[in-house]
Amino acid sequence: MIIRHIKPADAEALAGLITQAENESDYMLFEPGERKTSAEAQGKRIEAIQKEDHSTIIVAEKDSRLIGFVMAIGGAARRNKHSAYLVAGILSEHRGQGIGTKLFEELDRWARKHDIHRLELTVVIRNQAGVSLYKKAGFQIEGTKKHSLLINGEFVDEYYMGKLL
Repeated sequence: MIIRHIKPADAEALAGLITQAENESDYMLFEPGERKTSAEAQGKRIEAIQKEDHSTIIVAEKDSRLIGFVMAIGGAARRNKHSAYLVAGILSEHRGQGIGTKLFEELDRWARKHDIHRLELTVVIRNQAGVSLYKKAGFQIEGTKKHSLLINGEFVDEYYMGKLL
C-alpha cells in the first residue's frame, strides 16, 4: 500500500472512490447516489487544491487502485489560514487495517510542513470506528452538534473534534 498526495491523473479514480465510500457508509454527509461527482469536477478540485498552500488530498493506493482518502481544506481568511477542515473516507473492505492511521500520519507531516496549527472535523457520534480513529490520531471532542444530520429518518448528533499541532 502507498500513501501519497493526489495527482491530476487521479481525478477519475478519486471520483470513483468518493462515490463508493459514500455508497458504503451510513455516516458520510451525502447519501448513496445523492452527489453526482465526475472526473472533470474532481480534476478541477485537484487543480485548485494544488494551487493552495494550505489544502491537500492524501490518498491510499493498493494494487494501483485508490482505497482511501483524507481531504484537508484550509481556511480562506488570514484569521483561519492556520486551520484545516477534514473529510475522510476508506472503502469498507479496507477498513480496520491501519489505513486511516497512515493517512492521518501523513496528514500530520503535511500540516506541520505547511504551518497548519489546527485540524478539525465532525463525525456522527454513532460512528464508533471513526471516533476511535480520530482519537487515536490525537483529536479531542470539543463539542456536540445536536441533530446536525437526518439519517434514515432520524436526527443524529455529531461531535466537533479538533487537534492542535
